[in-house]
Amino acid sequence: MTELAKPRPEFRNIHALSDLPTYRLPAAGWVSILHRVSGVLMFLLLPFIIWLFDTSISSELSFAKFRAAFTVGLWIFPGWFVKLVALALIWAYLHHFIAGLRHLWMDMSHAAVTKAFGAKSAVFTLAASVLLTLLLGAKLFGLY
Repeated sequence: MTELAKPRPEFRNIHALSDLPTYRLPAAGWVSILHRVSGVLMFLLLPFIIWLFDTSISSELSFAKFRAAFTVGLWIFPGWFVKLVALALIWAYLHHFIAGLRHLWMDMSHAAVTKAFGAKSAVFTLAASVLLTLLLGAKLFGLY
């Protein structure tokens, strides 16, 4: 008796111009990409982070300079732009931290390596990082 061959899955290349605009990336894919983006953002802005930290703790005069950077501005950048950069750093840190905890949880717990957990934890990661960023952004921009 001859065995019927199972049809092999068909794979095709994704074309950047025609397929990517319609491709739906799952939430876990977005978390993975944004985890990398947030890490790169924090790395590239590390000199700014170090300057912020150094200026904020050196002396009372330097702390006044630090506060003025967020109200008056810094060099050619207005204060609102400095706040937006700080808000981007806040998001990058929060997202990177929460996504990192998610990855650690999945590495340590075999029960967490399911498709359902991956989807739920990815949505939680995205929602928590955006919600916490909005809360801290409201504080940064003086809404409370």
